[in-house]
Amino acid sequence: MSIPKKHFKKGTPKPDIPEDGVLRYYTMRFCPFSQRAHLMLAAKKIPHHTVYIDLSEKPEWYTDYSPLGKVPAIQLPQLPGKPTLVESLVIAEYLDEEYPGERSLFPKDPLQKAQDRILIERLSPAVSAIYPVFFTTDPPADALKNFEVALDVFEEEIKKRGTPYFGGDKIGIVDYMIWPWFERFPALKYTLAEPYELDPKRFAKLLSWRQLMEQDEAVKATALDAKVHSKFMRTRHEGKTNYDLAFEPL
Repeated sequence: MSIPKKHFKKGTPKPDIPEDGVLRYYTMRFCPFSQRAHLMLAAKKIPHHTVYIDLSEKPEWYTDYSPLGKVPAIQLPQLPGKPTLVESLVIAEYLDEEYPGERSLFPKDPLQKAQDRILIERLSPAVSAIYPVFFTTDPPADALKNFEVALDVFEEEIKKRGTPYFGGDKIGIVDYMIWPWFERFPALKYTLAEPYELDPKRFAKLLSWRQLMEQDEAVKATALDAKVHSKFMRTRHEGKTNYDLAFEPL
């Protein structure tokens, strides 16, 4: 029994998922917040069933699992009542604690854990600045400038930490939680009239970090090529959003 590799839409029946106690991961393939959960599942090697949700035309039954219709959502069928978790950071923390594996990705020190959560939230200005560049045809003139100013925080932070990853000598929770957006930034080479890339002098440490992250097995397992992200962005520009592009060959 296998779940179709497509995004379920309004009017489509629920997928037939085995009653085997395995986690159920509800996602949209291009959603960076969903990719956070996917990275945790991959890094921890947690068995799961994946169900893709069309966010433009959500299937009616999806609110049974995510009352607000948001992704990601993780259902825990092995527990009484089969509860579902939503919000990417909530899911990440639960999976890190419930499936410790070889090591925890969240810091054990309460202060460092709090500081890392604050740093993750500080990506929001960069995301807010770049979102209209990705998904609209007329972004604000200062969008890229604001984006770069917001990323300066991360360049300075990784310099200050003096380690290859935000998590230290090994990948930690900050690295995985901010990675999905850094995977998408190179799509600007293909979506803008004048191809855009991060300045290698201004963002030298961040670009070195990005190269290291690209070699990580969990990152490889969840990644989409920048050209695929670019094609998806164009479907948004044209008002013909196609989530299933993720499953088509380049």
